[in-house]
Amino acid sequence: MISIPITAFYASILGIFLVFLSILVIAQRRSAKVSLGDGGDRHMLQMTRAHANFTEYVPLILVLLMIAEINQVNPLFLHVIGWALVISRFLHAYGLRHHFGPSWQRGAGILLTFACLLVLSGVNLWPLFFKS
Repeated sequence: MISIPITAFYASILGIFLVFLSILVIAQRRSAKVSLGDGGDRHMLQMTRAHANFTEYVPLILVLLMIAEINQVNPLFLHVIGWALVISRFLHAYGLRHHFGPSWQRGAGILLTFACLLVLSGVNLWPLFFKS
């Protein structure tokens, strides 16, 4: 079996998901005949926010994942965080796409995203304060 770096694996999965979100935005733009912004179309706003929210959080979390991987954090732990990030972004996008206003998917997605961000930040800061 070929072994690829953990961060490369999750960045690739999330990259494919970003293309999917981009295609959904393009399809909605064509359907609503909106070339820029949301044109007052609520569904267009939902789609662009799902896409934008993804691009606001995922890059930093992947950088933190890569730093943790370079620092040789337990690979199983890194996979748990990686899958949590994939699931969180799927839930958030699903909640935004299928529900106007709040939904449990959107809430769970952002809470899980925040958990990934905070846990990886803590893991990367830990050695600065606590020498083993």
